[in-house]
Amino acid sequence: MARRLLIALSILTFFLTVAHGQDWNFIARLNPALDEIVPADAKVEKLADSFGFLEGPVWVRKGGYLLFSDIPANVIYKWSPNDGKVSIFLPYSGFTGTDDTNVGMQLNNGRAMVTLLGSNAVTVDPQGRIVYCAHGDHQVVRLEADGRRTVLASEFEGKRLNSPNDLIYKSDGTLYFTDPPAGFRDGDKDSKKELPFTGIFMLKGGKLQLISKDLRPNGLAFSPDEKYIYLVDGTDGKKALRRFEMQPDDTLTNGQLFVDMTSDKSPGGPDGIKVDQRGNVYSTGPGGVWIMAPDGKHLGTIMTTELPANLAFGETDNKTLFLTARTGLYRIRLKIPGIPPPGNS
Repeated sequence: MARRLLIALSILTFFLTVAHGQDWNFIARLNPALDEIVPADAKVEKLADSFGFLEGPVWVRKGGYLLFSDIPANVIYKWSPNDGKVSIFLPYSGFTGTDDTNVGMQLNNGRAMVTLLGSNAVTVDPQGRIVYCAHGDHQVVRLEADGRRTVLASEFEGKRLNSPNDLIYKSDGTLYFTDPPAGFRDGDKDSKKELPFTGIFMLKGGKLQLISKDLRPNGLAFSPDEKYIYLVDGTDGKKALRRFEMQPDDTLTNGQLFVDMTSDKSPGGPDGIKVDQRGNVYSTGPGGVWIMAPDGKHLGTIMTTELPANLAFGETDNKTLFLTARTGLYRIRLKIPGIPPPGNS
C-alpha cells in the first residue's frame, strides 16, 4: 500500500509540474535501505537537452569525460565536466551506408518521430579502447587510437546480426552483447532480417558464440564478483530482469527471474542496467530508474521529467549516475560507487 501511495504521489507531482512547464525530480523511497544509497538532498540535474533519442552512456576515465549515443543523429557525443559542453566525438557512429530509407525502427521521442539507425551502447575495453554497438550497420565496432574502426562482430554462421544493442566486458576480456531487432525498420517482420532469433552473444578468443536465444534481450550488467550477469528481457511483452549464473568457460546457465516490473503500469520500462560495488542493481523502469537490492527487493525509484533509457556511473569517484533520458542528459550524485568497465577503473 505504501508503495502505491508513493507512486501515485509522484505521478500527481509529475502532472502538476509539467502543467506549469517545469522540470522535476522525485525520489520514491520505498525502503529505508535506500537512504544508504541516495542522499536525502539528492537532485537530478539536467546537463544538456534537445537531442533525438539518447542511449548508451559510458564514463571514460582516461580523459575524464562522458560519451553517449544520439541514435537518430547517428552520432556519439562527448560531454566534458570542465566546461559542461557537448561536442561530437564520432560521426556516422551506427550507420555508414548511403540509403537509410529502410534502416532502424521509428518511434516518438515525446516531441517527434525519430529513426533508430545510429550507435546504441558504448563501453571501454580492458585496453581502454572505445567499443560500441552500431544499430544500422548491424555490427559491434572498436575505435582504434588512430581513428580506424575495427569490426569485431557482424554475422553469425554466415547470417548478418540483427542490431547489437548493449555490450559489456568481463575482466578476462570476454565480450558479451545482446542482439534484438531494433536496427530493422519492421523489427522481427523485416524481410532483411537474416537471423531467425534474437540472442545473447559471447566473443572470446576471436570466436563468436551464441549463449542464449529466443529471449527479448536488452541491457546487460555483471555482479561485482562476476558470478552473475543481469539481463533486461522483454519476452512476451513483459518488463523483466533476469539473472544468469556464470560458468567456468564464461557461458551462462540457470537463468532466473530477478525482478518483474510488468504489474507497474507507470510509463516506461526496463532498458539500461548497471550495478554498484555493493551489488545493488539500477535499471530504467516504470516511472524512472529503479534501485533494487542484491536480492531483488525494490528499494526506490528516481523519477524524472523524461523517462530514462539508459544510465552509467562516472566522474572521479564513480558516485555520479548519468541518465540518458530520451532528449536530455542528466546526472544525480549517490553514496555508493558504481562498477566501471574493466580497464576503465
